[in-house]
Parts: sequence; C-alpha cells; structure tokens
Amino acid sequence: MTAVAPPPVTKLDQDPHRLREEREKVLEVAIGREVRAFRKQQGITVAELSRLTDLSIGMLSKIENGNTSPSLTTLQTLADALSVPLTAFFRGYEEKREAILTKAGEGVEIERDGTRAGHQYNLLGHIGSNASGVIVEPYLLTLTKESDTFNTFQHSGIEMIYMLEGKVDYLHGKEIYPMEAGDTLFFDADAPHGPERLVELPIRYLSIICYPQQKT
Repeated sequence: MTAVAPPPVTKLDQDPHRLREEREKVLEVAIGREVRAFRKQQGITVAELSRLTDLSIGMLSKIENGNTSPSLTTLQTLADALSVPLTAFFRGYEEKREAILTKAGEGVEIERDGTRAGHQYNLLGHIGSNASGVIVEPYLLTLTKESDTFNTFQHSGIEMIYMLEGKVDYLHGKEIYPMEAGDTLFFDADAPHGPERLVELPIRYLSIICYPQQKT
C-alpha cells in the first residue's frame, strides 16, 4: 500500500501569537508613522522633505522609524512643510482601540437586508471606523422548522461560516456544500449564497463577514 504524503503546510507571514514590540507603544513610533503617512499621501520623497525642512535624510529616517524623539520645533517644521496641524502627528498615539464583549444570549437581534422568514440574526459585536480599514460583523444565525431558504443573498466582502449545530446544504455560486457541526465554509460573499436545504434542525452557525470600511 502506497503511503499518502501529507498536504503541504502553508507558512503565513503573520504570527498571531507574536506580541507587538514594546517600542510600538511609544509616542515616537506613533509620530513617525503619521509623518511617513502624510509624506506619502502628498507624494513627497524623503529627499524632497529634507530640502523643504533643512533636516537631514538620516534624521528624517530616524523620525519616521520612531528611533528618535523629535523636538516640538522639529515637529512644527515638519507640520509646516506637510501643511498639516502639529496635533495631526499625535492622532495615532491617542487613537482608541475598542473591544466588544457580548455575553451569552445578549446578541442584538436584527434584520439584515435579504433576511427571510424564520432566520434569526444575532449581531455579536460591531466596531465601526477603525485603524485597520476593515469592518467585521459576527453573527449567530438560528434556523428552525419555520425558516425559509433562499439562494440570492449576496454582498461585498469575505464571509466565513462555522457550523455549531444541525445540518444544512449551503449554496455558494453554483456549488452546494453539505455542512454539519464543526464544518467551516470560507467564501467570496459577492456570489449568491445561503442555506439551500435544511437537512437537520435546529441549525445554528456563526457567520463572520469582513469588508472594507467606506472612506469619508
């Protein structure tokens, strides 16, 4: 009998268990990020900013990388050259980082566009505008014998479904995926999708939708 080789392991660049370096919490790093962001927004090179401010390229590099603590005079010079208020360099440092705790049974029951009869949506948390540029909406869906099925629900972004209970034939595009507790389906939400056949009730699954936040 020929041994079957295990599937190759995909190496991801981001380590979810790695803690950010302490220095990333320092004010200098937050200032440096804002200086670099404003410079790039305006299409200015480091060399051009050096000429505008009379600061050396080496000093600008240290500022942008958070390796030095610029004086208020230096920051004002940079603010004038980039045509931004001095306080704009501190917004990343002062930005609030949100966390949402939703206790069991306390998810907000809502009606989403396209919701059909008997589909109970409980929103488990929501963070609006944030530094990541991404909106994530986690839902707990419950389908019972009164639930209708549909196959035309579609929206922008990426969606992941994780089955908690029951069995369902889930449609995505032209494919049907039989799902039961423990199964995961990850897909482009722009294609038509939804429960095609309720196989074993009750059905409960987590639906996590991610899409880019709109720029104002």
